[in-house]
Amino acid sequence: MELLFTLPALRGWYRSLTAPPGAPTTGLTLEVSAVLYVMLGVSAWLVWRRAGLARPPHYRALRLWGWQLMAHTLWTVVFFGLHALLLAVLLVALIGLLAAETWRRFAAIDRRAGWLLTPYLAWLCYTLWLNAGFWWLNEG
Repeated sequence: MELLFTLPALRGWYRSLTAPPGAPTTGLTLEVSAVLYVMLGVSAWLVWRRAGLARPPHYRALRLWGWQLMAHTLWTVVFFGLHALLLAVLLVALIGLLAAETWRRFAAIDRRAGWLLTPYLAWLCYTLWLNAGFWWLNEG
């Protein structure tokens, strides 16, 4: 679903934006995203493998993981589909909060699962900075 909104925007609208300093190339962003999604999946698998949905802490952690993934998908629609840059900044901040809490809960269940989420948290901080820059330079 994300590619439905992303690819057309990358070919047109995104290229028309003034990018903040340090904005990555489109290819790099797609490659990093692919690696991060694999790491997100493996971290959730490690938590699920511990007890699946049978125990409440695990279930709550995996549910939170799902919520942050849904929020990330919504961000793609808001940024690339609706071109709503300020709303995208706010969504990235929310995703960061959800991901940080997911990291805390995953790390309590399986330390490796928490470590696998750490690069995603770093990327979200960078994404927040980029989104704020895009908003500031193009609408702010």
